Amino acid sequence: MNGIFIIAHAPLASALRQCIAHVFTDSPEGVIALDVQPHMPPEETLAQARIMLEQLGTSDVLVLADVFGATPCNVAQKLVDGVHSKLITGVNLPMLLRTVSYRHETLDALVARALIGATQGVMQVAITAPQNQKRRHHDQDQHHHQQ
Repeated sequence: MNGIFIIAHAPLASALRQCIAHVFTDSPEGVIALDVQPHMPPEETLAQARIMLEQLGTSDVLVLADVFGATPCNVAQKLVDGVHSKLITGVNLPMLLRTVSYRHETLDALVARALIGATQGVMQVAITAPQNQKRRHHDQDQHHHQQ
């Protein structure tokens, strides 16, 4: 089974892992998270990431980072080999839920699943009145403030 390694600006990585533990109560052991602290040198972050990756103990790992070009992604790029470990940036919760659900598949298939989960999980949601009911003026104002 593939391991999943989340590397992101603090506290995002841990928060995403906590969401996974909430949804998949039996799955968080194969999902690790590294919160990149604001003033930690990249070399220290890389050293910590290498230790965590080794402790994960799986042969294939999908590494998920938050922002391309930022420190977490730059560190992650030094971890992956493109064969037994692959990197995707722009991690979001739908992507992560999809990867955990399908982490038994091949690493290449898992990458495809992650990308689909990420893109399908982002959408604009229209605010509409319940069917056959007219929206009252104060309802419109209330919804306007929530946007």
